[in-house]
Amino acid sequence: MAGGMGMADAFNAPGVAKPSGVFSNAAWQPPGRVLHIAGAVSQDADGRPVAAGDMAGQTRQVLENIRAVLAAAGGTLDDVASVTVYVTDLKDLAAIQTVRREMLKPPYPASTLVKVAALAKPEYLIEISAVAVIPDSRARRPA
Repeated sequence: MAGGMGMADAFNAPGVAKPSGVFSNAAWQPPGRVLHIAGAVSQDADGRPVAAGDMAGQTRQVLENIRAVLAAAGGTLDDVASVTVYVTDLKDLAAIQTVRREMLKPPYPASTLVKVAALAKPEYLIEISAVAVIPDSRARRPA
């Protein structure tokens, strides 16, 4: 993911605490098509888990999977307006932030972090769902 909020207009509101991580307080939705991306986990194209036990590796794979979904719809990571991040353990937040800084660029998408007891498979440490706004000029419906 080489993007952040290139198309959506993200901002940090005055009078509200500045985000302590890789995200913005909010984002306006510009004209375009809204794409809701289901929770992505760390698996390859054949559904096999990737990077077992490695939060940074799983975060990278999850974001690559989201990038692939966006590309199929004519979008990029720059079009992501918000994400919801589900993790099974909070101890590896620094690894998640590092990968997000590598793959996203400011202004960052709005973000919510949720600690959960478990994900779909015990190997999964992280799952991310996303909402993107893709300009009409690029939006396409995959075959």
